[in-house]
Amino acid sequence: MKELELLLADDTAGDPMTGLKWSRKTTHTLSKELAARGVAACPNTVGAALGEMAFSLRVNRKSIAETRHPDRDRQFQYFSGVKQSFLDRGLPVISVDSKKREQIGDFYNAGRTYRREGDDVWAHDFPSLADGVALPYGIYELARNQGSVVVGTSRDTPAFAVDAIELWLSCYGWWHYPHMTELLILCDAGGSNGYRPRLWKYALSLRLAREHGIAVTVCHYPPGASKWNPVDHRLFSFISLNWAGVPLRNYETVLNRIRTTTTSTGLTVDATLHQTTYQKGVKIDDQQMNQININHHDTLPAWNYTIEP
Repeated sequence: MKELELLLADDTAGDPMTGLKWSRKTTHTLSKELAARGVAACPNTVGAALGEMAFSLRVNRKSIAETRHPDRDRQFQYFSGVKQSFLDRGLPVISVDSKKREQIGDFYNAGRTYRREGDDVWAHDFPSLADGVALPYGIYELARNQGSVVVGTSRDTPAFAVDAIELWLSCYGWWHYPHMTELLILCDAGGSNGYRPRLWKYALSLRLAREHGIAVTVCHYPPGASKWNPVDHRLFSFISLNWAGVPLRNYETVLNRIRTTTTSTGLTVDATLHQTTYQKGVKIDDQQMNQININHHDTLPAWNYTIEP
């Protein structure tokens, strides 16, 4: 539509690499301006025309890190090869992370759903009004496009993170990989599964390597690069869409919304409620650390290591 292109000439920005474009004007504004030029087009028609011109609705993204680690690219290149090696050998590769803590009760949940009437929720998100908390820990299996979420009710600690992975391993891992000898875990550099907490490594050794007799390789995403972690954009993003606008009044709602999350690419998700109580501040001393059979890789050893049985 020539007139539309003329209207957008001075109000268009774009990405030279991808070809994506965006405008400051809304479809309603453009419809009115077209009408002033003698062109009748409703806002929906304008929106369809914008789509044909490679415009799309966009929101701000938190993608600019305050600092860029000097070894960022080197780490990406390294664990990309490690990941492909595991996949080529038919060994499991999982991406793990904790989702945002959710309050259980009549609390506002951003988003909209089709229904006759909206739900009434609390005017304020005071923790004292909550019936509990939900701490979703996600395990996304790359090869099979399968997700498993363990919903904790206590605290997001390294012990909880490892227990969640152990639940996946016991319920699904051995079922689909009965002859596995190794497991690759991709995770962020911080949080309950960060590379610094001693309890994370100690629990991996105790609960996974020793109990299951497998070698556990861990590769951490560089600081500030968590958005690249597959569990975030292949699992958690779709769960957020599935429960958008729905008050998480009870744990049954949380589990149901997670379990009914699917995508056109075949993603299926299971969910388990895990009510074990965890304590923060658990210390692992040097003697306990010396019991871990850990081999740090030659490349960026702080972020890449293998814990043997």
